Amino acid sequence: MPAPTSSPATPAVAPAVPSAVPAAPAAPGRGSRFSGRGSLGPVALVVSAGISVQFGAALAVLIMPRAGAAGVVTLRLAMAALVLLLLCRPKVRGYTRADWTTVVWFGVTMAGMNGLFYQAVDRIPLGPAVTLEVLGPLALSVLVSRRLVNVLWAALALAGVVLLAGHGGGFGGLDPLGAAFALGAGAMWAAYIVFSARTGRRFPQADGLALAMAVAAVLSLPLGVVEAGSALLAPSTVALGAGVAVLSSVLPYTLEMLALRRLPAPTFAILMSLEPAIAATAGFLVLHQGLSALDAVAIALVIAASMGAVRAQTRRAETLPAAS
Repeated sequence: MPAPTSSPATPAVAPAVPSAVPAAPAAPGRGSRFSGRGSLGPVALVVSAGISVQFGAALAVLIMPRAGAAGVVTLRLAMAALVLLLLCRPKVRGYTRADWTTVVWFGVTMAGMNGLFYQAVDRIPLGPAVTLEVLGPLALSVLVSRRLVNVLWAALALAGVVLLAGHGGGFGGLDPLGAAFALGAGAMWAAYIVFSARTGRRFPQADGLALAMAVAAVLSLPLGVVEAGSALLAPSTVALGAGVAVLSSVLPYTLEMLALRRLPAPTFAILMSLEPAIAATAGFLVLHQGLSALDAVAIALVIAASMGAVRAQTRRAETLPAAS
């Protein structure tokens, strides 16, 4: 999501980077609960989404021996699409070509982000995979920020990410292809942030998310069928896949879309730097991956950067009424 202003003097920037999301008039009921100026509601949504998605990812790692990485992605996206379509029952008429272009690209980024990430965690540990992946949102925060303070907080978060790279002996011993997949997932994650914000403004409630999830599921289905075959239909695998879908897609994507209607892109992207810390915790609790003292210091740096970004944004929001 965007820098807080969208100036007519910078038309080339506004289309590429979503601008601040005002009231999201198409969904006033839902957005208004978390929309007050200076409210930490959107921040709580982002953090909750991060916790959900990383514990879902840890669960997905446990399913991979049954269905493979592509099979897990297909289960996750297909079930998430089914749940969202049933809950939202989105309309398919009345939208412009630009609306449909946005939602299709949102689906493409979701399919790419999930596919690349699960290929990464099939080859390298969860903590380092998320640490590499989060470099995408961090790069976005620097590119779209128009304030020096956001660059400084991003730099502090990046320092924490670099320290966290020491988990498990550092990145030097990682599978190169797995590391490349994680970096690719990070690039798609940055694109996801952009298209999630745009979709949230163009479609009411979570209708755009439901439609985009359906696009992502259709794109992932052939790869999942080729890799997993009939294993996708095993009752136990389907049940676990449903859990992954809720934890890693339905809940976090809905929470993030609501947050992106109110939270500027630099702040949102820096909050994404909490993901390695959450992933390390999920890896410890679910996958029994240990945490070192270096990990603890890295987590502290990342949390400090995120808190600083939120505090800076809250103060700026509180000053806007007086300035207008």
